[in-house]
Amino acid sequence: MPSLPALAAECFRNPAADRQAPYGAHRGTILGAPALAQAERDLTHWQGYAATPLQPLPALAQALGVAAVHYKDESGRFGLGSFKALGGAYAVARLLCRELGARLGRTLTTEDLQAPEVRALCGELTVTCATDGNHGRSVAWGAQLFGCRCVIYIHATVSEGRRAAIARYGAEVVRTAGNYDDAVRQADADAQLHGRFVISDTSYPGYMDVPRDVMQGYQLMVDEAARQLAQRPTHVFVQAGVGGVAAAACAYFWERDGGARPVFVVVEPDRADCLAQSAKAGRLTAVTGDIDTLMAGLACGEVSHLAWEILEHGTDAFCVISDQAAVAAMRLLAHPLGSDPVIVAGESAVAGVAAAVAACQNPAARQALGLTAESRLLFFGTEGATDPQLYAELVGEPAEAVAARAGARA
Repeated sequence: MPSLPALAAECFRNPAADRQAPYGAHRGTILGAPALAQAERDLTHWQGYAATPLQPLPALAQALGVAAVHYKDESGRFGLGSFKALGGAYAVARLLCRELGARLGRTLTTEDLQAPEVRALCGELTVTCATDGNHGRSVAWGAQLFGCRCVIYIHATVSEGRRAAIARYGAEVVRTAGNYDDAVRQADADAQLHGRFVISDTSYPGYMDVPRDVMQGYQLMVDEAARQLAQRPTHVFVQAGVGGVAAAACAYFWERDGGARPVFVVVEPDRADCLAQSAKAGRLTAVTGDIDTLMAGLACGEVSHLAWEILEHGTDAFCVISDQAAVAAMRLLAHPLGSDPVIVAGESAVAGVAAAVAACQNPAARQALGLTAESRLLFFGTEGATDPQLYAELVGEPAEAVAARAGARA
């Protein structure tokens, strides 16, 4: 019979948190309801769109001493295996609409991109980005979907399985030396040299429009979860790399619920905790050196500036976890407690689960995060087994076998 693993995490309250601050017009220009409505109109009409399932985990909730646990399972999103399908591909579409609309002298929609004369123009443009895997796969898929060229940069430790998954969509894949942030800089430099368009999920001064589109696409996932829940969660645990998906989730609830929003907890790997370090320093702070982690999608050393506009004051607490805690959480979901559903969850998907398990087992952390018997926890399971070989090594069985058990239990 599976049991709850004993886990540890560093959890601390955000010294700059301000639950009474209004969401405000400025933040609304970064992530706001009108832009979400546009993303929803576009994405829900794409072939293959379906809302991903929200899985209740009552046995886990009982073990943690809380009222409810829900896990938003993004493993089936558009067949790409992760929530990133909502971000990169949507940003590709938005960029093509802007660039080609300017050439044609009219406003274009994503549906217009499928018209033969517009699609022919798409073929003249090249999009590019750096990636740990999932974002690049989404950008490559979007480029293939709309007929533009694509060059994707991966850093030294990105697995061969993730490289092949990107190349499968017709992208040219370039492996660089160094870490993720080095790959970002190389992609940007080569884009300027060759006239390519960068589709990045991280923002920096002078580069804001595309990351804003990426985050707005992510908000559709949050909106789906909110609609699927009978009650608002009291706590939302969201993993962070550069902070894009965390900002999307935080902004959604802050804009709608104000000071009554859920307690918002950002979770990072202990080797790449740039948001936690920024919170401790009271300013944007990069994590340098070896930021390699099994949670490849979270192996980022520099915070997205746009995301920080939301997270600096909107985050209630930060938790930092080890790779070992993430692996334990993957195994817990593959071999769940009681009659909870079996879930195939990748390394970057489970950070929130790992942090919550650790916090609930630690009286000081439990008190710091305000976790009680009435708490309702929401997690965003942002990927499935996007690297099948690594998943099998970490969990001890192939994802297909876990999925078969999930189907038998359903």
